[in-house]
Amino acid sequence: MKIKSIILLLAVLVIACNKKNSDDTNSNESSTSIDTVQIAKPIEPQKQVAIAFSNEHFRQVTVEKVDGNKFHIKGQAQVWEANISWVVEDGHNELKTGFTTSDAGAPEWGNFDFTVDVEKKKEYSTLILILFEESAKDGSRTHELPIPLK
Repeated sequence: MKIKSIILLLAVLVIACNKKNSDDTNSNESSTSIDTVQIAKPIEPQKQVAIAFSNEHFRQVTVEKVDGNKFHIKGQAQVWEANISWVVEDGHNELKTGFTTSDAGAPEWGNFDFTVDVEKKKEYSTLILILFEESAKDGSRTHELPIPLK
């Protein structure tokens, strides 16, 4: 009786070991056969991501070209009495100046949003928008944030 039970136990072990090897072989085959993925829909080119500019008093400032010479600027500022001054220059000349206000003054961060329409004097020049706060002491520029207009 003992011999029959030992033979039966050995037969079960052999079958169980073979079953495991068989499963491993199948799983290896399935993982190696799925190494290529077919895409049914073509990949669209990604839209250009807006770059956010910032310094200690301006943050999350983005520029969007609306038209040929028109730029939409928005962001947040932490400036005295919510006054934001700006100038557009080409490296040599100031082409346009102005100011806008944010919806909150320092020490709070206020949102601002404005549009600038400026034309280059020279075709190959680079326009730079400079956001700044005017000093209450002497009117000089403080906390300048230069942003290239493309």
